[in-house]
Amino acid sequence: MRTTVLVSAVLLFAVGGVVQAQEGELHGVIDMTYQSKYLWRGIDVYGDKSAFQPSVMLDLWGSGFGFSTEAHRANSSGYETTERWDFTLFYKNAICPEETFATQYLVGWRYFYFPDGPLSTAGMPAGSSGEIDLQEIHAVLAWPNILPVEGLVPAYVLVKLWPAESDSFVGSQDVTLPSGVRTTGTASGFAHIFMLDYGLPMEGLLPETPEQVLRLHSEVVFNDGVDPRGIGVDHDWTNAVFGVATDFDLAENVTLTPGLYYQVTMDKSINDDQDETWVTLGMSYSF
Repeated sequence: MRTTVLVSAVLLFAVGGVVQAQEGELHGVIDMTYQSKYLWRGIDVYGDKSAFQPSVMLDLWGSGFGFSTEAHRANSSGYETTERWDFTLFYKNAICPEETFATQYLVGWRYFYFPDGPLSTAGMPAGSSGEIDLQEIHAVLAWPNILPVEGLVPAYVLVKLWPAESDSFVGSQDVTLPSGVRTTGTASGFAHIFMLDYGLPMEGLLPETPEQVLRLHSEVVFNDGVDPRGIGVDHDWTNAVFGVATDFDLAENVTLTPGLYYQVTMDKSINDDQDETWVTLGMSYSF
């Protein structure tokens, strides 16, 4: 049933993109990224183990509509049930792009598919499902001209996450937290993410690159119940992330992107570790 719904949604979205597009070509990006750790919603998913993340993003004929799929898989055994595929349908555009209050926006729907689910229902309440798939809708707003410093861009992200099935393993769990407190958790909730990005121009690091841009990123998260594990989190400021990445053009349309990231964990309900540091290395092809 869930597969039928997902495929139907993808086809409907693609048809909508074709109808919307008056002109333009199909463009996209194929990417393969290595991460020394995989942090998702502030949670260290694979217990400090590295992960591999291939992805494909399609811009549907310049219509503003797009589709992407991304896989997440640990490079170590023991995490098979948390392997995940993300399918995202989105629309992006801009309002008054030349004005001071220009607003770039993106709205999207995402399905988190765990191919090794469902889990065993042994020990669960009667009628419970072992499904752990999730869905979310999200909206991203960015204001590229609002600050007097060129390249300094504030943004805001609103996320609403919920279980794909209400009676699923992540829909309502009766669990005992490490603190000894017993709670009925759920994956459902909102998250508010406040971001600030800056493109710092500098002299190229390679002879063939006269100029390099360091992309500096920062974000702070107020978690209002979003918990992919479904065990329950505090409704509080949970984590902040700081990072830097840059691109190296290796060939026509082929880009190498290294990155370095650091997370400050402010609430242990999402991560027992106070600090997390990881690196990424991505290779992408644009067409």
